[in-house]
Amino acid sequence: MEKVEVPALSDGEVLVKSTYLSVDPYMRNLMRRSKSYMDSYQIGEIFGGAGIGKVVESRSSGYQTGEMVWGILGWQEYSIHRTGQLLKIDPDIQPATAYLGLLGTPGLIAYFGLADVCKPREGKTLVVSSGAGAVGSAVGQIAKHIYGCHVVGITGSDEKAHYLTAELGFDAAINYRLDQNLRIELMKTCPNGIDMYFDNAGGDISDAVFGHINDHARVAVCGQIALYNLARPEAGSRILPSILLHRAMVKGILIADYEDQLAEARQVLGQWLKEGQLKCTETITDGLENITGAFINLFSGTNLGKQLVRI
Repeated sequence: MEKVEVPALSDGEVLVKSTYLSVDPYMRNLMRRSKSYMDSYQIGEIFGGAGIGKVVESRSSGYQTGEMVWGILGWQEYSIHRTGQLLKIDPDIQPATAYLGLLGTPGLIAYFGLADVCKPREGKTLVVSSGAGAVGSAVGQIAKHIYGCHVVGITGSDEKAHYLTAELGFDAAINYRLDQNLRIELMKTCPNGIDMYFDNAGGDISDAVFGHINDHARVAVCGQIALYNLARPEAGSRILPSILLHRAMVKGILIADYEDQLAEARQVLGQWLKEGQLKCTETITDGLENITGAFINLFSGTNLGKQLVRI
């Protein structure tokens, strides 16, 4: 933690006081001192990440003092931004923290991964790994309540499994830590096989899922959280024979591929939220001094839904 003076604003700048900051698994990859699919963090710079906050001072005609905004605020209490770097928050969207979850990157990548890759249809079976996480809970809700799919979530505790079925409406949930033979559990919960897989986990979980996919299955690869902390890659199963046999389509997805469609998607997700078709699932940790612990919790699986830090 470091305390510094907030510099004076220049023309076209605004000062934002953070109220909630986001921690996300993708940040782990950006810590590696190696070539990544995005720019890595540099030693000595402020840790990145999205947040929502209030404009407390403005020298920009585009923002007024008191307005709530979303942006890449970084892990800090105050941040300075130029015109166009912040998104104004719709006061009709409640809770406002939805801009970091359902209306943020997790909900947006769920929306695009389903529509663009999985192409869900009513009655078809979708399995989502890390089902109780920020992305997984959005994927399952959209697939179930918007598209009418048979949805199975894979998660890491009985509490989370119960939440997915009792609160979010999943048809079934599997606790992979309790059910040692995941393939048998997948056969029970997906008696007609798996038509779509939204992969947030990788590792042994994905190996088991690929062993139960149907012909022409569609797989969206969004995250590989089981692998991010490994010192060296695991050998793992060989999934290409299954992909070949079933003529499956597997595609990786990054939010950067959909930059020109974000506003439209956010509007659609906001309407579904207002209508009560989707629920916000959040775990909130208080205090900027506790943000590193909240980040680590993502990899031990203690969070339910979107992990946020309240400043």
